Amino acid sequence: MPSTTLLRPAVASPRAPALAAREASLTPAVLSSLTAQFAATAGDYDRNGSFPHDNFATLQRHGLIGLLAPAHLGGSGATLGEARRVIAAVARGEPATALVLTMTYLQHRAIARPDNRWPAHLRERVLRDCVQHGALINSLRVEPELGSPARGGLPGTVGRRTADGWRIDGHKLYTTGIEGLRWLSVWGRTEEPEPRVGVFLVPRDAPGIRVIASWDHLGLRASGSHEVVFDNVSIPLDHAVDLRPPAAWAAQAGSAADIEAHADQQAWMVVLLGTLYDAIARAAQGWLLGFLHERAPASLGAPLATLPRVQEQVGDIAALLRVNDVLLSHAATETDAGRTPGATDSGLLKHTVTTQAIRAVELALKLSGNHGLSRHHPLERHHRDVLCGRVHTPQDDAVLVAAGKAALAAR
Repeated sequence: MPSTTLLRPAVASPRAPALAAREASLTPAVLSSLTAQFAATAGDYDRNGSFPHDNFATLQRHGLIGLLAPAHLGGSGATLGEARRVIAAVARGEPATALVLTMTYLQHRAIARPDNRWPAHLRERVLRDCVQHGALINSLRVEPELGSPARGGLPGTVGRRTADGWRIDGHKLYTTGIEGLRWLSVWGRTEEPEPRVGVFLVPRDAPGIRVIASWDHLGLRASGSHEVVFDNVSIPLDHAVDLRPPAAWAAQAGSAADIEAHADQQAWMVVLLGTLYDAIARAAQGWLLGFLHERAPASLGAPLATLPRVQEQVGDIAALLRVNDVLLSHAATETDAGRTPGATDSGLLKHTVTTQAIRAVELALKLSGNHGLSRHHPLERHHRDVLCGRVHTPQDDAVLVAAGKAALAAR
């Protein structure tokens, strides 16, 4: 059965209303209007580093935050291809909003899978909350000492058993969207003789959570990716939703279902993040095309768009983005059909798409010169935003080493 099968009730609910709502929210007219609306204020959010609460209110009005929730919970049960269309439209307008939405989509995808280990009532609670109230969720994993857990090591965040639940203490970095999150999926370890590692589900409004407003980065400035400190935060016993021995979290450990779930999640992550950074490059391309038609130096007596050298480099940008579209569309189609790409292929997709997106924006800057670097125009912001594609897991060195080892082993 394809891996897109999601959490279902014993008796299936009618899907027609959910499908109709999904189709209405995904029309080109709706998505184009979202791009234009978000682009109009993106510069303000970037300059202020403020969180785009209004953008998420708009997304909720269109039913797009709960897009991936199953139909019987009020969502649309959307496919990866459909989620990709939403992320592309949002990211062309305001990419920090798209990043927070992507992280929520990835969490929804994971917990709606039938093989997910969370208690069923908590899965349903989180998914209903997103549909009814636009509740956002993200994973909190990176720490000052550990760095990214993708490279191994035990987290410093600790869960201690109490008489009626758990007490959480720890310090997390880069908690994307924390100013708008309702649920925190916190990566931590237990204080046990043989520690288990996994996820504690923490409500954002739980006492003892402190946000350190430290996010002041080059790009995606509106994402609110601040630090979070947990100081004796109390959660119920069942909110330790997925704890395992550390070795059981390895990509190839566990059952066949665990391995499939990991590959599926990896595929969704790289397609949606790749779509986000590709969309930033397309926004840069759109600005450049307008500039080249409008800019007519006196020495030339015609728009820059008439120069063969300019046309060649615009064609280079078009080629880069065309390849991105083919790769991302193919990966989404294959994943939705249950033919999930392996980890090496997913890593190469992420590396290729983000590298080409960055290259496309760099070419746009080269063609526009000082105009492109001016803060009066959005191109310099697109450049800062697209560079953030390099920092997401899996990072380039890990991707290329894995691909190199696979090629050498095949030989």
